[in-house]
Amino acid sequence: MEQAPDDNKPVAAPTPVLPGSADAAGQRATLGVMGGGQLGRMFVHAAQRLGYFTVVLDPDAQSPAGLVSHHHIQTDYGDPAGLAQLSQQCQAITTEFENVPAQALQALAQTRPVAPGAAVVGIAQNRIEEKAHFTACADVSGVSCGPYAVIETPAQLQAVPADLLPGILKTARLGYDGKGQVRVRTAAELAAAWAGLGGVACVLEKLLPLSAECSVLVARGWDGQVVGFAPQRNVHVDGILAVTHAYEGNLPPALASRARDAAVAIAQQLGYVGVLCVEFFVVDDGSAHGALVVNEMAPRPHNSGHYTLDACDVSQFDLQVRAMAGLPLPLPRQHSPAIMLNLLGEVWLDEHGQRREPNWPAVLGLPGTHLHLYGKAQARAGRKMGHLTITGPDVVSVRTVAQRAAALLGLPGQDSI
Repeated sequence: MEQAPDDNKPVAAPTPVLPGSADAAGQRATLGVMGGGQLGRMFVHAAQRLGYFTVVLDPDAQSPAGLVSHHHIQTDYGDPAGLAQLSQQCQAITTEFENVPAQALQALAQTRPVAPGAAVVGIAQNRIEEKAHFTACADVSGVSCGPYAVIETPAQLQAVPADLLPGILKTARLGYDGKGQVRVRTAAELAAAWAGLGGVACVLEKLLPLSAECSVLVARGWDGQVVGFAPQRNVHVDGILAVTHAYEGNLPPALASRARDAAVAIAQQLGYVGVLCVEFFVVDDGSAHGALVVNEMAPRPHNSGHYTLDACDVSQFDLQVRAMAGLPLPLPRQHSPAIMLNLLGEVWLDEHGQRREPNWPAVLGLPGTHLHLYGKAQARAGRKMGHLTITGPDVVSVRTVAQRAAALLGLPGQDSI
């Protein structure tokens, strides 16, 4: 199959941006990021540890990444003046979330290396295009997506095969963390759900009997070099990641190997540059280990990879920095088993919705706990406020501490730890 068009073609093989360097005019080596959320914040920290200056473009004056960056351009993502300023202040640019306008990335790529490029971000922004890509490269990746139907018109709605129900109706764009998704059991419920979503372009996915969910993080450089981490096993509650298991034996070895190979193949077929997360379903098909089905991809570091900050010698954010700057990509080594617990706004709210302070002294008194808060002042239900990673010498001790921490914080999904 053909690869996605390369929107970075004017600067497809950039000169590496070396840490701590300066140009003839005295401008320090600076890396830019579109988006100021927690992923941008952790990217900024990784870049600064290597000696880079950083600049964040985000409209929020109190954005987590903007608060810790050397420079913060407070404009909308499509603002021409803001984009021009970003391009002038840095030598390479990345994005921290997939809903940055692809047109903005395309404009930036005319003057600066942008990783990932607009074309592949555009694919990830649209579930219809994303599933078409997964289907097209299934022969290479060895894994395809589950049964689905595209619904963009009333005629397509009427033509949905009955065997796709029950299913999950998802908007083609802007849906994440369970948003823009409706479970439907019958044709009548499907029609009502599509109308309730405004009749926008959607994908109906057949509801599959899942035995597990997992994700794979890979990083690909401008030269095509690919490295990555072992697959993570993930547990979601209400469509939001709750727990990540990252240790040897979290998945059957043959299944983990297939997922890793498929993620690498998908990145290569895209001509991808940067960190890519590919999420998979493990479907209970009656076999010993289940069947692997690709679900979606994220053109950036991912929530399920936050454990790499504490359990690996090179984190997903270190690889994001290295890939965009044109530096070598070392093979990461995980030195400790880990379990990551997502911390949503509910941790800060009592049963009446009033703010409370979590019992951090008790949590941080547990061995191997690593707390990461994202600098968000207001806690809201469902809002990602931070994460807690537990590492230890073995899986049993890590699981024991993780269960205790989850109980102290009142986290959901405790029975899955």
